[in-house]
Amino acid sequence: MARNILLRNLATLTRRIQPVSYTPEGAVVISYPTLISSPLSLTPSIEEAFGSHPKSLGIIIVRDLPPSYSEYRERLLKLAYKFATLDENLLKGSYYANPVVESPTVSREEQSLHPEYYGKNIWPQRDTQEVEGFEDAFKNLGRLVFKVGCELAVACQPFALSHLSDSSMSLPDLIRTSQTTKARLLHYFPPSPGAATPAIDEPVDSWCGFHLDHSLLTGLCSAMFLHTGDGPEPTAIPSPSPASGLYIRTRGGDLTKVSIPTDALAFQTGEALEIATGGKLRATPHCVRVGTGEAAEKISRETFALFMQPNTDQHLSASTTFGQFSKRVFDEHYSEVST
Repeated sequence: MARNILLRNLATLTRRIQPVSYTPEGAVVISYPTLISSPLSLTPSIEEAFGSHPKSLGIIIVRDLPPSYSEYRERLLKLAYKFATLDENLLKGSYYANPVVESPTVSREEQSLHPEYYGKNIWPQRDTQEVEGFEDAFKNLGRLVFKVGCELAVACQPFALSHLSDSSMSLPDLIRTSQTTKARLLHYFPPSPGAATPAIDEPVDSWCGFHLDHSLLTGLCSAMFLHTGDGPEPTAIPSPSPASGLYIRTRGGDLTKVSIPTDALAFQTGEALEIATGGKLRATPHCVRVGTGEAAEKISRETFALFMQPNTDQHLSASTTFGQFSKRVFDEHYSEVST
């Protein structure tokens, strides 16, 4: 009797399994309503996107998002341009903040050991007219990306569990309860007038070199290109070059350009997940390339990424916490920068 019930349940689940869909470039794409209503039906898509087979890209596209997403994205990325062009010295170009937790509640000792994660957010003054509403815009977009990321983690859990070194780990809980979430708003300045434009055969990582995120999962918005004309506001335009954009190396080492639709989100795997799975789910090597195009000196690129990762005292392996791993990454990075 029990066996018959189990077989019927498995048959029902099998019927509900969603077929794997792809973008024209080969990235796995899933629907947000399905992610909410039937996350386990997406297991084949999760395995195809994040698995270890040679064609796996380590990235997944989530479409059919709430209508508010496009509004939040456009609002913040246009503010990124204004923020970067302020006269004040406010970390222009790259801006980090935690859109989920304003005041961390971890121990003072942990805060002092890892101020890069638990420091207080620094927002522009609310009376700064040029970027009015910046804090709210940053939090609105960041929290929506975080919400989708938490729901994606639920769909990933069965697949991740089979690879996690510690079977008691819950990917959704590691992300949902974390106080280390960081979002990065980034403004790529246009090249200076007279600067040499990238050649067709220039290395693909000309704008932002190949690297790995050290998160569990990273949420990515589609970039916005803004053209500065004679008017008071820049104009959003299509990518100035088909060569511009995000490039990923597959698990097999092939190079693939991945386009994120403006009304969709992408999520890719980071090094923390690679360590937590003993290297079975690898981080995604990626870079950004700028291509040649007309009036390039008047075109900027605005992006937003959300890094979802565990608290610093969470063990990724028997011998390494996320805080220890992060410190090693930061030390290596800043050592390279200073040499």
